[in-house]
Amino acid sequence: MAAPLKHLINATTVTHAGQHLRRVWPAFDHLQFEQRASHGLETRAFKARAMQLADALQATLPDNFNAACDVIENSLGPPLALDAQGEPVALVAGPRGEGLTGWVVWSLGEYVARRGMNHMPRALACLHALTQRLTAEFAIRPFLQQHPEASIAVLHHWVNDPSAHVRRLVSEGSRPRLPWGLRLQALVADPAPTLPLLRALQDDPSAYVRRSVANHLNDIAKDHPDLVAEWIREHRREASAERTALLRHASRGLIKQGHAPALEAWGLGRGLQGEASLSLSTDHVTVGEDVGLHVTLRSTAQQPQPLVVDYAVHHVRANGNTSPKVFKGWQLTLAPQATRTLDKRHGLRPVTTRPLYPGRHRLDLRINGQTCASADFELLP
Repeated sequence: MAAPLKHLINATTVTHAGQHLRRVWPAFDHLQFEQRASHGLETRAFKARAMQLADALQATLPDNFNAACDVIENSLGPPLALDAQGEPVALVAGPRGEGLTGWVVWSLGEYVARRGMNHMPRALACLHALTQRLTAEFAIRPFLQQHPEASIAVLHHWVNDPSAHVRRLVSEGSRPRLPWGLRLQALVADPAPTLPLLRALQDDPSAYVRRSVANHLNDIAKDHPDLVAEWIREHRREASAERTALLRHASRGLIKQGHAPALEAWGLGRGLQGEASLSLSTDHVTVGEDVGLHVTLRSTAQQPQPLVVDYAVHHVRANGNTSPKVFKGWQLTLAPQATRTLDKRHGLRPVTTRPLYPGRHRLDLRINGQTCASADFELLP
């Protein structure tokens, strides 16, 4: 079993941070830093560990913010390497002997966000360096919240930065609903300021950057689905394979929801022309087991049909009501007059975000957003 995520920030992280900060600034009180950063660290969750290190940095770095940024930047290791597709070779590992990289950068960025709000040009320059050693996507968000126009202006400059890490920060740092990050409520309400940035980056040569653009658009789709559907319609025309993949990833939530304009933008506006049947491998399943889905599609059309075949499980909740969750199934083209069978196993294992409760569950087969067949099973404890 993999180690808990929180262990990525540990006592060794603290020790190496102290060593490298003292290396570039001999007056650094590394003993006080290590004492503050390490106290009770093992009892804390992942984000709390990062924040505790930031507290220790606030107590021990120079009072002068410009000098503190100089110390931080001089303590850093080389930028994280990228492969031929523009993907980071390693997000957490780094040549520790050469300087700081990896998860300690989260804490360094938090320090910059706390102390740098009145020193914005210098603070953003420091984040430019930090994001090349992990990410500054969390640290830049307070600047976007408190100084939106000035921050967006800097992001416009960064879309042409030679570093894919920096270009990704343009998109990832300004996502309206970034997980773990401060919600940018102004951009939730009106994403217009970031749309030119996404337009400039959606054909970026780095897959790392393009994936961020897709996730940013998916964020926007949660509050402005029609805007993203129109974006897909506009930008699908003569799109490269890379841009097409980006747009599919950006619209994944809308497709799963059966959002009609998004489906139409992908040429999936029509339901299945033909018949669909669904059967389950059993009608009684114990929590922790799988249930098998068997789908048969029969076309009555004279033309090929592009189909997105998903399914929704109506989970029983603690109060006895049910709520559906859509799962990805298949994407295919059904030939004229053809019959196609599809099979899949669906796991019923509880997770932290979705506890499972016993009771009668319904499973709906959805084709191009329309429910075409259903089946029931009893979930047993």
